[in-house]
Amino acid sequence: MFLKLSILLFFLNIICSLYSQNISIEQNLVQIPVLKNKDFSPVLQFKVSSTNAADIRKVWIDFEESTDIKDINAVFLIDMGKDSTWNTRNGKIIEQKSPKRKITVFSISESLLTRNRYFIVAVGLSDSAPLNHQISAGIRKVSFKNEKSIRIHEKPGIKQRIGIALRQAGDDGAKRYRIPGLAQTNKKSLLAIYDIRWEGGRDLQGDIDIGVSRSIDGGFSWDPMRTALDMGEYGGLPQKFNGVSDACILVDKNSNSIFVAGCWMHGVIDAKTGLPVQNLNADSTNWNHQWRRNGSLQGFSIDSTSQFLISKSTDDGLTWSKPINITKQIKKQDWHLFAPAPGSGITSDDGTLVFPTQGKDKNQNPFSNITFSKDGGKTWTSGKPSFTNTTENMVVQLNDGSIMQNMRDNRNNTNKSESNGRAIFTTDDLGETWQQHPTHHGALIEPVCMASLYKHEYIDKSGQQKSILLFSNPSSKFKRERMTIKVSFDDGLTWPEEHWLLLDEIGLMGGYSSITSISNNTIGILYEGSQAQMTFERINLEELGVSDAKNFK
Repeated sequence: MFLKLSILLFFLNIICSLYSQNISIEQNLVQIPVLKNKDFSPVLQFKVSSTNAADIRKVWIDFEESTDIKDINAVFLIDMGKDSTWNTRNGKIIEQKSPKRKITVFSISESLLTRNRYFIVAVGLSDSAPLNHQISAGIRKVSFKNEKSIRIHEKPGIKQRIGIALRQAGDDGAKRYRIPGLAQTNKKSLLAIYDIRWEGGRDLQGDIDIGVSRSIDGGFSWDPMRTALDMGEYGGLPQKFNGVSDACILVDKNSNSIFVAGCWMHGVIDAKTGLPVQNLNADSTNWNHQWRRNGSLQGFSIDSTSQFLISKSTDDGLTWSKPINITKQIKKQDWHLFAPAPGSGITSDDGTLVFPTQGKDKNQNPFSNITFSKDGGKTWTSGKPSFTNTTENMVVQLNDGSIMQNMRDNRNNTNKSESNGRAIFTTDDLGETWQQHPTHHGALIEPVCMASLYKHEYIDKSGQQKSILLFSNPSSKFKRERMTIKVSFDDGLTWPEEHWLLLDEIGLMGGYSSITSISNNTIGILYEGSQAQMTFERINLEELGVSDAKNFK
């Protein structure tokens, strides 16, 4: 009798332990792009929590709200252990499936005992997956060794856009790609420019060139990388002391000319003495940043101050001229630094070419201004500073003919109040005088980062010519996160929130971006995202709530 009672109590204890574990599943979905040209991209994270160790056996993943299951070549289940980040490099792939239907079931063979454990579901995309499709993933059910299962009733609720990982670490042997610029040529090609940081991620000085990717089909496919600016081993110094960075692209709408401007540093300034370092060679480890105090000096000498270079293409970006140094044309002798502002420039209605530019004045205070050419790029003139303690900026021409400048403002490093926001000024005379815009400091928040401003012109369904302003940046006062596109229908006076489009909400690889037109109702954006160093996406205007653009076939 005692033996029978002991056996009965033993089995009762097992049953109680199985059903007293208080197992819970926490599903985490974020808005991030799912990218082609990658082995896989994360789409879903979930956490298994239990009071006792739970042994997972099956996971059901629901893709029913995705555009087309054929866009997905493979689905991966990645064990992240205690790591709650979305960095899949820290995880272990435990299962891989080829989806045949919109429900993918992982049958896990190995024991995954867990109290609190994180998992990521990732997908590898088909080469033919269209860039206007979306992926939507959610957990349907999770079962455990004791045959207990937990069904998830909530729908995914997030649709992740398909994009392209245009540049990643290791592509063509480079360690890092940064600083995007994007423009459409007169022949409707897309040109993407960026820093090729061959040896590491840091800014100038270093072995950095300006690369170009070209697409002739609206961004669906891209040619192999070309180089627009590379100073080689100029002046007997190795490439790591001849870096070119922070490029800006400008398409002349009235000719075949396309210009790429970059900031070149030759040698390096000693941070302690404020003097050019002598006798540099391939083994030298000297480094300094041109924006630091005395990182670039007054005057024009290539040994002591930043140089403003321009390369030109007249064959739709296929080939690029040798660099032309226009520093003496546009830099004032007492300025410590003068450089292009990264992104893209504009051609105004009267044919004037305008680069957004930036510098440090005689007191080493940062400023923003513009640099323009009225003769198709033969000669250039720099305007007066629009504002101080600002740097990277972009410009558009408003409907009244004035030029609006939208600037990164260093004050926002500490100002997280209601007046946190981009600095915004306008000029009617090419930067001779500037007027503060009503939206200055307050309309467009920032964590202090480069941003893109672009004017898209289109024909509406009734045949009328219209335009909107587009703005993109990390939409946060505190961190470079939440890459967002915003739309203004009134020349930048308002940016209604119902027309914001969130692209990438977690921490970004730099957070810089550049927008251009692709077609009447489609734009493109190149940005430093969380999933690739250079992320490209095509966006239909309807996704931004702009529904009146005519769709030309």
